[in-house]
Amino acid sequence: MDPARPEAQAVAILGDRIVAVGKSSELSALAGPSTAVVDLKGATVLPGFIDCHTHLIQYGLGLKYLDLRDVRSIYELKEHVAEASKGDVDWILGRGWDQEKFAEKRYPTRHDLDEASPEKPVLLRRLCGHICVANSTALNEAGVDEHSVDPPGGVIDRDAEGAPTGILRENAVDILDKAVPSPEAEEYEEAILAACQDALKAGLTTVHCIIDSNLELRALLKLRAAHRLPIRFYVIIPAEQLSDVNRLGLRTGFGDEWVRLGAIKIFADGSLGARTAALEAPYNDDPTNLGVTIHRQEELDELVAEAHQSDMQVAIHAIGDRASRMVLKSLAKATAQTSRELRHRIEHASVLSQDLISELGESGAIVSVQPHFIVSDFWLVRRLGSARASLTYPFASLVRAGVRVVAGSDCPIEPMAPLTGIAAAVGRLQPEETITVEEGIALYTRDAAYASFDEGVKGTIERGKYADLTVLRTDPRSVNASEISGIQVALTVVGGEIMYRSHDSN
Repeated sequence: MDPARPEAQAVAILGDRIVAVGKSSELSALAGPSTAVVDLKGATVLPGFIDCHTHLIQYGLGLKYLDLRDVRSIYELKEHVAEASKGDVDWILGRGWDQEKFAEKRYPTRHDLDEASPEKPVLLRRLCGHICVANSTALNEAGVDEHSVDPPGGVIDRDAEGAPTGILRENAVDILDKAVPSPEAEEYEEAILAACQDALKAGLTTVHCIIDSNLELRALLKLRAAHRLPIRFYVIIPAEQLSDVNRLGLRTGFGDEWVRLGAIKIFADGSLGARTAALEAPYNDDPTNLGVTIHRQEELDELVAEAHQSDMQVAIHAIGDRASRMVLKSLAKATAQTSRELRHRIEHASVLSQDLISELGESGAIVSVQPHFIVSDFWLVRRLGSARASLTYPFASLVRAGVRVVAGSDCPIEPMAPLTGIAAAVGRLQPEETITVEEGIALYTRDAAYASFDEGVKGTIERGKYADLTVLRTDPRSVNASEISGIQVALTVVGGEIMYRSHDSN
């Protein structure tokens, strides 16, 4: 991925850095009697993959939760809950359900869950994470009843009598989250290490990790202090922690090569799956609905300006076109005050228009996309109509407009697998928005490094950069798009050390 040297035969590593790249015959002369020489027998070596948008710690915690991704009916959902209720757990937690896949074609309700677990509280997040369903016991634990008021930026769904249905959207989900007992410190550490192993198997050497609390950050820093982290972390923290950042005088970039403070995460809207993404025109399958904005324009302006003045990068979640337009206005106001280079980011920027794409190109904002959404959102035309759907996830148009595009998984919402994301980006049905395999790889390497100010040490295989490498059995450029996701990661090297080796690798 180095434009000056697109391909090479060998790489030499000393300590945690690359010291030479070139022909095998040339680099062999650098090897001494104690040098470890690894013959990859023609395998493909790429810069270490970087996931620019992942909830890695929540993924690790969720490994113990109900996995509802493949559930195809509410009846089956209830079976999973009923079985879990027999176990020794205080709360039944799950994630991944999608009403679009249900035979009943409706949201589950508290009544459904009450039948499966009448006593133990149940909280199940939808695939997108922007909606949850809870049973009556969980609602009671959280104090949600017919008298509860919708929080700002959130909705509590109600039946004809005004009673909660069990479905909560956007900021209302936080009400239930706060009722769930927090994991112990050891549980956070175990979750991080387990998630890191899965990341290594996927070829990841760095993650831009969105955290939810100081408890997560404390566990991460404890593991770093003990030299137990096998991958690098660029930490994205909630907007609620901006005051702590200011009080301590921190800024983007604080930390070391293993854990660094990254961006402030701000939500502008919700998701398409939940019909809470803020659109400029109503949903095609819900003509009275324009989605949900989490902040008024003035509030968003103030939040972005405060972060910018604090030398903090912002990573703003905006899926709908109305939300992206709001974000661009806020960024323009904030950056007009100073010329600080903070490389502000829009996370997702899913539904766009030609004029928004042009504005993004002129703004200098980074767009962090999640290519596997293309696969998961099989209902997109029904939700948005064909015209808008054609400019949803418009990766090629963004690249042509000069936008710096980077990619991630949004795991646990989507699989934590860069190869799966590359396959989705280069194999889509709309040829006008298809990018090349080389461009797809850049989203997870060279361009991804730029999003965290790491282009000097990551993203390409060059002398002086970290020896972070992903070794693949097959060159992604040599197979059909449909075969890319099946390519095996043979080795993952972080800081010159082999942190993952597939079972059949020598």
